Amino acid sequence: MNITGNTILITGGTSGIGLAFAEKLIKLGNQIIICGRREDRLLQIKNKNPNIVTKMCDISDNVQRVELSKWTLMNFPELNVLINNAGIQLLADLTKPVDLKRINSEVETNLIAPIHLSSLFIEHLITKQEAAILNVSSGLAFAPIAIMPVYCATKAAIHSLTMSLRHQLINTSVKVFEIIPPAVDTELGSDRRTDKSNSHGGMPVSEFVEEVIKAVNDDVFESAVGMAVGLYTKREEMFNMMNNRS
Repeated sequence: MNITGNTILITGGTSGIGLAFAEKLIKLGNQIIICGRREDRLLQIKNKNPNIVTKMCDISDNVQRVELSKWTLMNFPELNVLINNAGIQLLADLTKPVDLKRINSEVETNLIAPIHLSSLFIEHLITKQEAAILNVSSGLAFAPIAIMPVYCATKAAIHSLTMSLRHQLINTSVKVFEIIPPAVDTELGSDRRTDKSNSHGGMPVSEFVEEVIKAVNDDVFESAVGMAVGLYTKREEMFNMMNNRS
């Protein structure tokens, strides 16, 4: 797919992978719109890069998702790419009664929002000569870490969803990509860290984005990046290694 001259909406664009995508893709000559829950972050990003369009939206709220789609299509009718990137990663001990508020938040953000947003934009996207949906899953979709079972399950569902969506859109102009990250050096997973401002380490986010850009440019529709290749290809072995260690 041509990686220049697009109009792209990125969810979860205020930090981590989403922000790195925005900063890279705008340099490649794309119009970038990001949304996120944190107004202070959106203002900081806008001040640093005025060409990035920002929109406050909590995508875990179905009403706000509908409003986001209407606002985007009204103001940016040339939109042709949706990147479903926003996600949260929480611990969950399923041997005890779970906090349904946390479970619902994780499922709504990681799975229901991409399903809903894709459905809201597809009717528009299929009118474009070239269009795409990029879903960000995880290497943990294939080899889960047992201490975060809901997160891993939602990402496995994203993998399945992306395959089905790609099939449903096979005779349209919309290309459907699955991006499969390894552990990337972002804030994701702060739920299990005492200092929430620290990252968990992992692949530098700039290196990750470079790999993704190359994959999309080459029409690699299912792209495992970095150490996610091992999770993708050696699932049982990696599952046992990660969970025995933890």
